[in-house]
Amino acid sequence: MLTSDQVKEEIQVPDSWQHRHLLGLEHLTAQEIELILDYADKLQEATHQGRRKLDLLKGRTVANLFFENSTRTRNSFSLAAKRLGADTVEFSSSGSSVAKGETLIDTAKTIEAMLVDAVVVRHSSPGTPHLLSRSLNCSVINAGDGPHEHPTQGLLDILTIRRRRGSLRGLTVALVGDIAHSRTARSNIWGLLKLGAHVIVCGPATLVSKNWEKLGVEVAYDLDKILPRCDVLNLLRIQFERQAIRPFPSVHEYTLLYAMNQERLRRSKPEILIMAPGPINRGVELTPEVADGPQSVILDQVTNGIAIRMAVLFLLLGRAGHASS
Repeated sequence: MLTSDQVKEEIQVPDSWQHRHLLGLEHLTAQEIELILDYADKLQEATHQGRRKLDLLKGRTVANLFFENSTRTRNSFSLAAKRLGADTVEFSSSGSSVAKGETLIDTAKTIEAMLVDAVVVRHSSPGTPHLLSRSLNCSVINAGDGPHEHPTQGLLDILTIRRRRGSLRGLTVALVGDIAHSRTARSNIWGLLKLGAHVIVCGPATLVSKNWEKLGVEVAYDLDKILPRCDVLNLLRIQFERQAIRPFPSVHEYTLLYAMNQERLRRSKPEILIMAPGPINRGVELTPEVADGPQSVILDQVTNGIAIRMAVLFLLLGRAGHASS
């Protein structure tokens, strides 16, 4: 086992990484995405699958500003920071001064004034992390901005595929479900295309517009037709909370047309990977036997999320002499 000092010597922020923030995958290059994935592998190995802590970010402080509910993202960012030796500040809009009328920027500046080095923000409004990046001196990480992007979710999904398949080039990856309201879909699309995968977006016509083709993806409305071609199936939750009207007659009808079940699994490639960003609705996007079956890598995604978030935090904050100003 490497000592902490040896880890510090072996794992350093490369000169090629020049970003202060992680706001999305749209503007990252394929090489930058691969770099994050490589550092996720390195840091997970250095922490022995998260069973020991490093002090690579000792003296840094990471603030989690979550204005929407979260289980996986919030907790994994907190664990990632702690496993790298950083301190964390946990903020929730409920019970805060936001309830008294304080603005988002004033709230964020107040947290920054507590000498934090990075703010991890989730908000229902698209563009919120971009706004904060122009208003704060510390690093800003997008943990999901409305239906826009969720970069670390996209990265952890891609890392999960890479660890199982070795490369994404030439793979066919289908994103199935509520594409219209999914920040996960957008980040996956940007990352997958840049790494050479063929991407299909599939779902009801009310949730999958033909306009997605402009991004270079294939649009489909019949899951059964595309299923035999798919190497990976990423099943997205129907986000009723972001919809003004019901996009299909009933959940039962959606399940009949788009849920992954044992019968559909039998008609798929034997080595197909079944993914879901969570939370999953058992019996809606997929049945329990598929969610818990051998093709499912859903829990791997959760584990890999910590590795990705360690990599992001380290690349943004780990350079010697880093300061928030």
